[in-house]
Amino acid sequence: MSSSSSSLIVALVSKSYHIYKKPVDRLKQLLLSPLYEVCLKRRVKQYFTEFHALSDVSFKAARGETIGIIGANGAGKSTLLQIISGTLSPTSGTVEVNGRVAALLELGSSFDPEFTGIENVYLYGAILGLDRREMTKRLDKICKYADIGEYFHQPVKMYSSGMVMRLAFAVIVHVDADILIIDEALTVGDAFFVQKCMRFLRDFRKNGTVLFVSHDAAAVVSLCSHVIWLQDGRIKMQGSPKLVSEAYLEMQVMKSQNISEEQMNRQPSLGDRTSESQKQQEQARDMRLDFINRSNLRNDIELFQFQPDSLSFGQRMASIVNVSMTDEAGCVLRWVVGGEKVKLCIGCEAHEILKNPIVGFYVKDRLGQYLFGDNTFLTYEDKALEIAAGESFYARFSFRMPLLPVGEYSISPAIAVGTQDEHLTQHWLHDALVFKSHASSVVNSLVGIPMTSIEIIVQ
Repeated sequence: MSSSSSSLIVALVSKSYHIYKKPVDRLKQLLLSPLYEVCLKRRVKQYFTEFHALSDVSFKAARGETIGIIGANGAGKSTLLQIISGTLSPTSGTVEVNGRVAALLELGSSFDPEFTGIENVYLYGAILGLDRREMTKRLDKICKYADIGEYFHQPVKMYSSGMVMRLAFAVIVHVDADILIIDEALTVGDAFFVQKCMRFLRDFRKNGTVLFVSHDAAAVVSLCSHVIWLQDGRIKMQGSPKLVSEAYLEMQVMKSQNISEEQMNRQPSLGDRTSESQKQQEQARDMRLDFINRSNLRNDIELFQFQPDSLSFGQRMASIVNVSMTDEAGCVLRWVVGGEKVKLCIGCEAHEILKNPIVGFYVKDRLGQYLFGDNTFLTYEDKALEIAAGESFYARFSFRMPLLPVGEYSISPAIAVGTQDEHLTQHWLHDALVFKSHASSVVNSLVGIPMTSIEIIVQ
């Protein structure tokens, strides 16, 4: 990417802080060290330790690009955003910004708590280089967008965190920014306003540049075109949202469950577990399917072979050895029609004694967005289940296949022990079963649900 086409260029940016054990050490460093260096003509003892919040971070962002930034607390995300927004200076490196930057960093950090909402609107506008006349033109729209009623005339110190977020976001929406910086701000506030903000961001990213920090992997995958993973102040990985988010998830699970790096890419042996037949249960049927399935809108879904060599991680007290989709009689399917009954079978093998195993799965689209999934925990919560070492077992999930828009999808299965909230992952297999929707009546949503009835009733 050339400099001329980039709205933001971050080049080898580093930020260091001096950490002093005692307040007097700061004074010693300020007065004694320069004096000793002049007199003795050599470096003397430093009275601080150096903490590197960022080290040689570089990337570019173009118009129309949304960059996601992920990482654990303390990874350097907020420091990087403050440097880009101009509220913090780097120790070394450069940041080139082409256009106006509007930042939503620490919630309400640009607001004076003693000022009213209106006064803070003018204050924030002035920070961004907009005079009072320009902000007055935008005031009514900002007030309407924030939708906080009479609180607009009250001091910000009286606001809830959700109201502060509403006001802050309403301001950055109306300041004609070229680059938006959003740092975890959408974690507060009600669902309706958050969805309103997400709709704005999706529209803004068509021509502007967005830097988006969030612990919500689904939001990052959905919104971003490129993701940067920061770890200990350095870029650990960057690339497609799906790949980087999956790698970050693996690392988080490994860290929380003390899984070694060697276990991350160990692969299970391929097994061949066929499901047993089960009595057919009568279920309601979408009355439109007969018509749709006779047209070119029939949701034809092609299933590919189980991928045992997909990226995986876990402690490996058990392994996933097969994933297949079958009909109700247990026959493995290579094609499925959306809206029809299917069974997802996840074959497993215990390497050690498993007490109360949990088997589950996620279905993801090509971007890595989770569409739906389930697990066995609630079904067996009150039923003691123990699998002996060396024993094979499988989990079976029966459902009607949703109607899927044209595109590629995958199933990521997992096995764990523990509870739904506190568990140890034994084997998580990314994209174990890939499938492709070739035709569909679904256009504008992530999935379509077969309807049991659609009516218009005139009273």
